[in-house]
Amino acid sequence: MKSAEIREAFLRFFEQKGHARVASSSLVPHDDPTLLFTNAGMNQFKDCFLGLDKRAYTRATSSQKCVRAGGKHNDLENVGYTARHHTFFEMLGNFSFGDYFKRDAIHYAWEFLTSPQWLNIPKDKLTVTVYASDDEAYALWQNDIGVPAERIIRIGDNKGAPYASDNFWAMGDTGPCGPCTEIFYDHGADIAGGPPGSPDEDGDRFIEIWNNVFMQFNRTADGVLHPLPAPSVDTGMGLERISAVMQHVHANYEIDLFQSLLKAAAEAIGCANDNQASLKVVADHIRSCSFLIADGVVPSNEGRGYVLRRIIRRACRHGNKLGATGTFFHRVVPALVMEMGGAYPELQAQQATIIRVLQQEEEQFARTLEQGLRILDQDLAGLKGSVIPGETVFRLYDTYGFPVDLTGDIARERDLTLDLAGFEAAMTAQRERARASSRFDMDYNTLIKLDGETTFLGYATTQADALQVRALYVGGESVTSANVGDQVAIILDKTPFYAESGGQAGDVGYLRNASVVAEVQDTTKAGAHHLHQAMITAGVLTVGDTLAADVRADLRVATARNHSATHLLHAALRETLGTHVTQKGSLVCADYLRFDFSHPEAIPLATLRQIEARVNGQILANTAVETDVTDIDTARAKGAMALFGEKYGDVVRVLTMGEAGFSVELCGGTHVARTGDIGLLRITSEAGVAAGVRRIEARTGEGALAWLNAGEQTLLELADAVKGNRDSVAGKVRQLLERQRELEKELDKLKSKVAASAGNDLVNQAELVGQVQVLASVLDGADAKSLRDTVDQLRNKLGQSVVVLATVQDGKVSLAAGVSADVMSRVKAGELVSYLAAQVGGKGGGRPDMAMAGGSDVGALPAALASVKQFVNERVN
Repeated sequence: MKSAEIREAFLRFFEQKGHARVASSSLVPHDDPTLLFTNAGMNQFKDCFLGLDKRAYTRATSSQKCVRAGGKHNDLENVGYTARHHTFFEMLGNFSFGDYFKRDAIHYAWEFLTSPQWLNIPKDKLTVTVYASDDEAYALWQNDIGVPAERIIRIGDNKGAPYASDNFWAMGDTGPCGPCTEIFYDHGADIAGGPPGSPDEDGDRFIEIWNNVFMQFNRTADGVLHPLPAPSVDTGMGLERISAVMQHVHANYEIDLFQSLLKAAAEAIGCANDNQASLKVVADHIRSCSFLIADGVVPSNEGRGYVLRRIIRRACRHGNKLGATGTFFHRVVPALVMEMGGAYPELQAQQATIIRVLQQEEEQFARTLEQGLRILDQDLAGLKGSVIPGETVFRLYDTYGFPVDLTGDIARERDLTLDLAGFEAAMTAQRERARASSRFDMDYNTLIKLDGETTFLGYATTQADALQVRALYVGGESVTSANVGDQVAIILDKTPFYAESGGQAGDVGYLRNASVVAEVQDTTKAGAHHLHQAMITAGVLTVGDTLAADVRADLRVATARNHSATHLLHAALRETLGTHVTQKGSLVCADYLRFDFSHPEAIPLATLRQIEARVNGQILANTAVETDVTDIDTARAKGAMALFGEKYGDVVRVLTMGEAGFSVELCGGTHVARTGDIGLLRITSEAGVAAGVRRIEARTGEGALAWLNAGEQTLLELADAVKGNRDSVAGKVRQLLERQRELEKELDKLKSKVAASAGNDLVNQAELVGQVQVLASVLDGADAKSLRDTVDQLRNKLGQSVVVLATVQDGKVSLAAGVSADVMSRVKAGELVSYLAAQVGGKGGGRPDMAMAGGSDVGALPAALASVKQFVNERVN
């Protein structure tokens, strides 16, 4: 069976068992600070397991795209060198939310794997494991399924702590947890390795293909396990692993999916397809990089973008090892889209963007390599001894993305070695810092868990009465009452306050009755509930009280203007720039809107004004904003776009605004009734925020008018300053700038003349070292350009020479070194200036004939200049 056929068979099997087929969620987890990337099939159902979310179904099945290349779960360094490690993989899963439990889960797994109607795997090829004390699962395998006792293995706490076991799963140190039972496939006695639980279990003979997790406990901070009222099931089976079984191969890279990618990678690189580890790296990495970009991640120097950049550069490095010249990685994308685009249409939709981002990053990495080489040359110039320090190797690797093996190659060419122990120590320290600063641990028992949901009234009103207080939280702890001065989170049965989500800021305002007043400073969400983050300013608030709500209507209206304008702006950008434009983030508040979107280059001012005019045309048309509440599939069939970062349920709101359906998007935010209510849109800035991502900020309504008025006032003040008026100010300023440039040129000429005159006086200070004229002196009043020009003039006058000049300005030392061509084989200006810069507390470098440096230790300058003669003497005599 092909991989695509196995994926479809799995989903169809569980659909027939009453499971809802659920699409894969994004690789960027929504509102989950514990995860860097989606790394398991259960991630999108976490709130269901925690009791924070309820779906229209109690059993589900999915094929979830996953990435493990950063954070706690990181397989990056193993990829390409083992049979089954990947940065990207697909997890087939079936889930029960308080519905069926161990018996059905085990029967379903066995039926799908062994039934002739499905995978028809020989039963004697399968071995199972259970948690040591899970007698129920053991009995089900032995008595219901008929697995012989010798192929049922009990696995206890084999990881050094209670419940720390390969067969006990936990969401975190606290929260839902429980035993699991795993199914292993035996590849045969000709493959090295032993069964699970044996000393040789890490071999390739017995491979885990299915894991059934039974969430039946809640672990509290004291380590005690409490039975869950509604036990659930979370299962997972790696598509790549089961494909290897069904295609009778022993490594994931031998399956059909990877064979096409390996072939495409070899063609792009121009190398043979001979099972090289580096080729496997490229084939694996094209999947994770492409899917991450399709889900909105772009290369950057932090967070998810930094991980993506590392993966891309790792692929480029391995391609270079195979002989690639120029850019190649992006040329593998079409093969991936051909292979997986049917199951994941976002690959097809984003193919052009993926190719563009990868190519840009490849080109940038090539430049980075050049920069790294320059930095390495500077560091080696001041090296004492023959070992490059581990800190230097690490800095090149971590800051400049310079591969360690390439640093090693350069070191060998220069008869140097690397301090690999020091490098590993620096790497370990970085990992510890990352772990310390990560947010991957959470006490799930501190999360707010409350039955039901808060009914939102805010689409129709900003005021409401008879709202009942269902719960109060102070400092994260549930309380029955709150007093004056308390900061409290208030949960009501219904509310007109909008809770922050989808980029729209939460509402502010007041909750009150005859005896209590609470000032709402923000509104957020916890599961299906709205949390009114408030300060009690009068009275005592108690659970069960009835309150009236009063949202700040002026701020709500201003926010609605900005939010609706964001939708029109998105549509105008796509219409003007192209359909590659997709939203990458947004912020909508009362003051302004911020919109991030995919686009490879800066937008010219004329084009920005064209986009702005298109939006304002829709505003002037004053069409009604239509809202349609429907199911997600119907909404997508209508062409509704989903906004980045928004989480959608089974029932969604579709917002249509503008003439002839100019904008159709899924959105749960609050909006204007007619486009004319926006008043006016004014784009105030456009800039890049990451590779391939631009940001527009804009204002609407009264905010736009205030911004324009402020600009008009600044213009009038400027006109007054240059003795002009509103119409003539531009010409006046141009005249002033032109006059300034002329004066600067005259000043540069004067500085050069002064420096040249002073330089002539310095010629006689040169001293002969061997056959080389050496001059090291201070040139007062010089700037960087005149310093460099004077060094050049003196070098020409002195002939075979080494010239160093320094100047001091604003407490900083500037140095310039020049070496004549007939001396450069023995003395290099870059090495000399680096040597001097180290003495004056600075850094520098440059070409062998001319180099510049700077420093901050003015007091060390005389001694540094005095050391030039000795530096030259050691190299020419």
